[in-house]
Amino acid sequence: MNTKNVIGHTLVGSGPQKVIILHGWWGDYSAYSAMLPYLDGTQFTYAFMDYRGYGKSSDMAGPHSIEQIAQDAIGLADYLNWDKFHTIGHSMGGMAVQKILAMAEGRVISAVAITPVPACGSPLDEDGKALFHGATTSDENRAGILNFLTSGRLSDSWYRYTVRRSRETTDEQAFHDYMLAWTETDFADEVQGNETPLLILVGEYDQAITVDAMDQTILKWCPKATIDIIHNAGHFPMAETPVRLATLMENYMAKNS
Repeated sequence: MNTKNVIGHTLVGSGPQKVIILHGWWGDYSAYSAMLPYLDGTQFTYAFMDYRGYGKSSDMAGPHSIEQIAQDAIGLADYLNWDKFHTIGHSMGGMAVQKILAMAEGRVISAVAITPVPACGSPLDEDGKALFHGATTSDENRAGILNFLTSGRLSDSWYRYTVRRSRETTDEQAFHDYMLAWTETDFADEVQGNETPLLILVGEYDQAITVDAMDQTILKWCPKATIDIIHNAGHFPMAETPVRLATLMENYMAKNS
């Protein structure tokens, strides 16, 4: 792969277990910043990828789709000469993880999906469409969505910071396109029966991605999928409970290495 065409990424750690890790809709890999000090860099090497239109990939043209995210992740593994790897993704990135499982079955050792959108997508009702489509240009809409996803438990300064970071690290068109991708894409038939070990992590206070929603989707589709609840977290455990998240995902990968 030509270096100029490699998706933007940041390497953390130097361990023998290789991990492709994907962020969510809200911004680039810096969403994981609070968790970085707690990762075991002697056991794992993490490649934090930025999607097209985000962060280090802000100048890369689309498409801004779930399939493109998965293709770029697999291409990054190829570029790094990682034949086998673990993969982790948050929210929209958790949806992309499911696409990677379908596209690279046999290469993925294990996967962790953090508050993931299921492979069937998350269709919006009319009120939801007004809120989420409006979030492209409205910071008020962005803050309202964040409030819902965390049950309004966090400080105003955190909501303001997360909205500002979403502006600073994303292209506005890409932000809109990815919203369409995770709400309107459906590839559930591609993951049916996938036997890759998969850990689903759901935040206790997440009003969107719930245990019931996972029971009806990913846990039904994937025979080796299991679920755990992260207490005192909503949709963003990497910011809300970073030590607990790092512990759960690394313990799972180590067990399945």
